[in-house]
Amino acid sequence: MRLNSGIHYNDSGLTQSIRAMHLQSELIGISNENVGGFDKVGYQRKEAVVSSFAEFMGVHALSTTRDDKVGRINVSPNPLDIALANKGYFQVETANGVKLTRDGRFKISKDGYLMTLDDAHVLSNAGMPIQLPFVPQDLKQVKIDKSGKITMFNTETNKLVNIGNLGIVDANGVNVMDPNVKQGYNEYSNVALQEEFIKMMPIMKNFDANRQMFMLQNSVLGKAISQLSNG
Repeated sequence: MRLNSGIHYNDSGLTQSIRAMHLQSELIGISNENVGGFDKVGYQRKEAVVSSFAEFMGVHALSTTRDDKVGRINVSPNPLDIALANKGYFQVETANGVKLTRDGRFKISKDGYLMTLDDAHVLSNAGMPIQLPFVPQDLKQVKIDKSGKITMFNTETNKLVNIGNLGIVDANGVNVMDPNVKQGYNEYSNVALQEEFIKMMPIMKNFDANRQMFMLQNSVLGKAISQLSNG
């Protein structure tokens, strides 16, 4: 770089080609991750964000954001499979702290706690683990309405017992007023395979063009070095 009535950036063609291929490899990796998450419950696709001056910054110009659109919602035979038809996240307590997820495949522990498949506690809107007064013989005894309110039918008293409310928040941790909870459903990813493949095609073409340019420049450089050494 030199300062002379402005800023001028001098860089070799080989370096630019390598930097571009590195960036495009990361972009392809993001698309591959989205394709791999197509059939995952609760997966939200990653959207690549490339800032200005990417030709100079390379992979450092790349960041990702999460697409929070609602995914495909399908019926599940498990009464404890819960989907959110609106934007929002379940709060679960893991060994590494509270995390947000849209994977609503829950189970009940032997102690009556509502758990994720990874054995994380599902939290209420008060931030406490949700615990049932007893483990039901039939999971259909557990009812969850659209607002996330959990009740359970007690067969001994023939009454509904109020358990609490699911803690459903947005990405900033603020309670969602209308989560539109759907009991007995799974939400699969919001990835559209056709769109991912369409977006990947120009990236792969750009990668191939930069690879060809790199090989050409490398060949020319090799010939120049050979000629200089012979001279």
